[in-house]
Amino acid sequence: MASSSVGNWLRSLPVVQRFQHRLAHQPQLQIEDSLLLRVLTLAMVVVGIIATDIAAETQTSTWAIPLSVLGGYWSWSHRRKRNIVTKFCIAVGMLFALAAFFMGLRDNLNDTRIILAELLIQLQVLHSFHMPRRQDLGYSMIIGLILIGVASTLSQTMTFGLLLFAFLVIALPVLVLDYRSRLELTETPDRSPFKRVGLDLRRLGVFLGVILVLGLGLFVMMPRLPGYQLRTFPVSGQINQDFQNNQQIINPGYVRQGNNPGGTGTGAGQEQATGPGEMDEDFYYGFGSRINQNLRGMMKPKVVMRVRSQARSFWRVMAFDRYLGQGWEISRNDKTDTIKRSFWSYQFYIPVPVTLSEKREVVQTYTVVSDLPNVIPAMSYPRELYFPTPEVALDIEGGLRSPIGLPEGLTYTVVSQVPYRDRSRLRGAPTTYPEVVQKMYLQMPDKIRDRVRAQAEALLATSETPITSPYEKALFLAQALKQRYTIQPELPYLNPNEDLVEAFLFKYKGGYPDHFSTTLTVMLRSLGIPARLVVGFAPGEFNPFTGLYEVSNTDAYAMTEVYFPKHGWFAFDPIPGNDLIPPSIEEDQTFGVLEQFWKWVAGWLPSPVSNFFGAVFGRVVTWFVAILTWFVQLFQQGWMGLFTLLLLGLGSGFVGWVLWQGWQRWQRHRWLASLPPVAALYQQMIDWLEAQGNGKRQAQTPFEYVRQAWETQPPQRATLVEQISRAYVEWRYGGRSPNVTELQQALKQLKQRSPRSLVK
Repeated sequence: MASSSVGNWLRSLPVVQRFQHRLAHQPQLQIEDSLLLRVLTLAMVVVGIIATDIAAETQTSTWAIPLSVLGGYWSWSHRRKRNIVTKFCIAVGMLFALAAFFMGLRDNLNDTRIILAELLIQLQVLHSFHMPRRQDLGYSMIIGLILIGVASTLSQTMTFGLLLFAFLVIALPVLVLDYRSRLELTETPDRSPFKRVGLDLRRLGVFLGVILVLGLGLFVMMPRLPGYQLRTFPVSGQINQDFQNNQQIINPGYVRQGNNPGGTGTGAGQEQATGPGEMDEDFYYGFGSRINQNLRGMMKPKVVMRVRSQARSFWRVMAFDRYLGQGWEISRNDKTDTIKRSFWSYQFYIPVPVTLSEKREVVQTYTVVSDLPNVIPAMSYPRELYFPTPEVALDIEGGLRSPIGLPEGLTYTVVSQVPYRDRSRLRGAPTTYPEVVQKMYLQMPDKIRDRVRAQAEALLATSETPITSPYEKALFLAQALKQRYTIQPELPYLNPNEDLVEAFLFKYKGGYPDHFSTTLTVMLRSLGIPARLVVGFAPGEFNPFTGLYEVSNTDAYAMTEVYFPKHGWFAFDPIPGNDLIPPSIEEDQTFGVLEQFWKWVAGWLPSPVSNFFGAVFGRVVTWFVAILTWFVQLFQQGWMGLFTLLLLGLGSGFVGWVLWQGWQRWQRHRWLASLPPVAALYQQMIDWLEAQGNGKRQAQTPFEYVRQAWETQPPQRATLVEQISRAYVEWRYGGRSPNVTELQQALKQLKQRSPRSLVK
């Protein structure tokens, strides 16, 4: 009773009555009666909602899917009714959805994908309550397609691949049923259930396989060109947290026992830079203003972040300048600066040192998968940071810090100006260092200086040619440490007065991986070459399907950064098993996915075969990258470059069109040559008449086409058409052998353009 009274009240409203009057005078709708098409369309939308929900880590599907199913049932059962009250309620609901969208947009100005997806889902739920026509179902199909597209930009796991496959499996029969509905084809009750509605499972399976093979092939072959040309990047929602102390680094695995700000570290001696202790199983020990390298133990691997980057690189976190004998610290931590951003933008501008090295802009987007300390990973020399807090801090060694620990789910973006590593220029860099550089980056304990320098010089003396430049010395010593010293996971604790570098070089002949970097840094300092210890994450495992680098906590390690006047800091990796030069912009990643796929395939092939195809593949990629680079350079030359590209495009398009036309004619000529003479003559006649605008429809019989010729052609031309067509029918269906010479003469007369020649 209550619902009927509400309905009556709504119908009595003047607005509803005017709305009802307008609808009553609309033409009768063409109702869609295919239940299977409705169910599959709803399934497409449901998959799109689930994919968006999983990718964005929201809970929209908990209410959107049940309401969509309810709306689909309501729409099916009321498809032949006017549903005026329903339409009015839908219109009001859409206004509320639009208002909610603008309210949410205020807090998500930097990344509107999720808020837009939520608006589409809300509109789809409302729309699902009134879908009488096929066009209404088409709107839902488009919504499902948009949602799966949004999910593809948000997804960072392989789960999306399964949902995309499910969407494709559903979309194929939907397209078939939608096309049959457009043609107004009805069901055939005497056939199997699927063929009754026009679905052939075998054919759909073949189409699905072809689409998957082509899609994966194109995905693998597509070059990964630099993107992100706009300055709006993915960033998490606003976090209103300022610094209480910008000098503090909150590492849950490296905290002072008894004064734990939410961490889990329990190892003795972790609050000091010396003394024995145990590493935390989850958090890397090297993220702090002071680190202790007399810790033992190993971390349990787990993914901590995912990175989308234009280049594979070492994700730098922070650096240390003061060596303490068994650890490091940032000696000028009190000079950390706080940087603020404007309230309406997430963008921070980071000061970048001026150097002579050529640089390349690289964009990276980081998504934190597991809680991290309040240090912000980034490639070297970040220039712009898009981060959700109102403040960040920049320490004296170029490390970025957040007011809070990086929580799970946090997303931020960095734009770095990464210098190219030009070996010849770095080899010729000056060796006169500023006073502050000498003071901070040549510091080391006096008691080990002479012995370490003697060992470094002894290693350099093993070179076949004298080494004079600091760059070549750093390379050679890093390689020497790799070859002459070993990783020792069972290394005992250092004594209280024992120096790590001295013990590494002369007592244990090796140590933990990070000990190699500490040793190289101190050895270079002993030679008068400024160096510091830098910590961060290795690139991680590249997932070719998501396009993301999956970085684990065990990817965190330390390297050596060396200072070259006028060029800046460059890293060297002395750890055995790692590349001597860390990955950076010098490695072209345009065909990174294809290279990953080839490595997988090559593992199954014999060595001679894989080597041959590898050489061919390498040469093709080199040529393609060179051509691609040339086009990009043209594009960057302004209007003259754009004009040149336009001319090249027009010229290439014309040449391609001419070649395509020639190819088609050649293929047609080959096909005609393979036909019997009578069939070839008949087909040539059809082709010529079609070129004159009198083509033959596929469903027409030869004699129906002759009647058409008598109605549209001059009598002389129609006579010739009938002569050739009758001869073809008699040969094709009557088994008679016509006079081919006469038919050739008739075709020749038909092609004469003047009516006078036709009379002859």
